[in-house]
Amino acid sequence: MPGSGIRCSRCGREFDKEEQVACISAKIMGDECTDLFYWCTACEVYTVRLCRDVFLGPETERVSDPISKEEGDRRLKLIRSCAEPSNERCRCDGHRAYFGGWLD
Repeated sequence: MPGSGIRCSRCGREFDKEEQVACISAKIMGDECTDLFYWCTACEVYTVRLCRDVFLGPETERVSDPISKEEGDRRLKLIRSCAEPSNERCRCDGHRAYFGGWLD
């Protein structure tokens, strides 16, 4: 099974594509923002791939520091409260809470 190219931010193990557990997208000040969550069963932490398509600049991508199960579960609950988390134009309570009210 081909990997995702994303590695656990704690142990460095490469995630399989199927290990992505959530994804949420939004537009913030003209930028497209997408966060993809991965769960490491070995470390019991989340790693988030943060992708930003900057309106007047280059696309950026980075991987988060390890996120605790409690904090990751809290964020996943917000994401899963939305019927369309990958809809960057959604303005539901879950999107607003996740992105701190910074939606276009």
